[in-house]
Amino acid sequence: MVTTAALIILIAAFNGIESMVERLYSSFDSNLTIHPKTGKTFDEKTLDLGKIRQTEGVAYVSKAIEEIVILKHEKKWVNAKLFAVEKDFLKLAAVQQHMVDGNAVLESRGENFGLIGATLLDKLQGFIPEHGYESIFVYFPKRNAKVNALSSPFRTELLKISGRINYNKEVNEEALLIPLKMGQEMLDYEGKISAVFVNCKQKDQLYDVKERLEAQLGGNFEVKTHFEKNALIYQTSKTEKVIVICILVFIFILAIFNLIASLTMLYIEKKDNILTLKSMGAGPGFIFRIFFFEGLLISFKGIFLGLILGLVIAFCQYYFKILILPNSGGQAFPMWITLDDSLLVFGIVSIISILASYFTISFLIKNQLQHEQ
Repeated sequence: MVTTAALIILIAAFNGIESMVERLYSSFDSNLTIHPKTGKTFDEKTLDLGKIRQTEGVAYVSKAIEEIVILKHEKKWVNAKLFAVEKDFLKLAAVQQHMVDGNAVLESRGENFGLIGATLLDKLQGFIPEHGYESIFVYFPKRNAKVNALSSPFRTELLKISGRINYNKEVNEEALLIPLKMGQEMLDYEGKISAVFVNCKQKDQLYDVKERLEAQLGGNFEVKTHFEKNALIYQTSKTEKVIVICILVFIFILAIFNLIASLTMLYIEKKDNILTLKSMGAGPGFIFRIFFFEGLLISFKGIFLGLILGLVIAFCQYYFKILILPNSGGQAFPMWITLDDSLLVFGIVSIISILASYFTISFLIKNQLQHEQ
């Protein structure tokens, strides 16, 4: 019962962590990203963006440039990952829902603004006033520039920061969003982009839309899902889940020795009754079934109680938020259990219990028959 409940709770916890990781990384990353297979940038005219927008299942599309830049505020210098994007990216990444302070604005009245990761602005010791903006210097690397004492390899621009964004650790510490046209101008990328971000209307359309886009784009471009872009993170989460389940299954196998001991003691205790049944004509098969089903009754009682206990604890955490994640601002430890997971646990513990009962009773009956002979 305890081990079955532990399996349910643990799987629910790992599902919760997995969904939290997916939510954190998929919020900022587009569902699909189109990159050239060779080279860093490509001419935006080589793609029919209108056709991509009209592709079945596509909701938002944004051209983008990704580059490493240097930021300076007063005496603080930091590196940042620049995302020069179109206005549709604000909807694609639901930027308004992830604002810490300020406004989700990239352009206003012909003036360029930037959005910065919350931690990144803290590193620069800057802040967004209640009515206004922060200003920082951005050092854009010059394309094909040669480093020498007479000229700088950077183009400098004073950028007004309209707001701070909060997604995940990586984005918060590195990201700077600016308008696409500004990025193309400052980086000498006129008419060129490095990626196209695409969001789907429904999550379950992800791989269908990917196939449609791959068929449209041909062999010069690759289309990656946000799972493939962050493969290491998602794979690590799944691997940890499998490893811990294997450890708990091993613990369940150790716990099953309680069942083996109970059946052995029961068989020894009922030896006189077994002799009585034999004198009445009962064969080994009949006696086997009696004790085998007794073992199933013992084990399945524990399994069902464990399933109920585990599900109750998981749902209590989900609805009543009993455990809070440390340093999370009051966020509850995530829990999520599915029918497939419940059936998986039930199947694993049931098979182990059935095998334990079968082999235990078979051994006891075989051993008794040898003594009688």
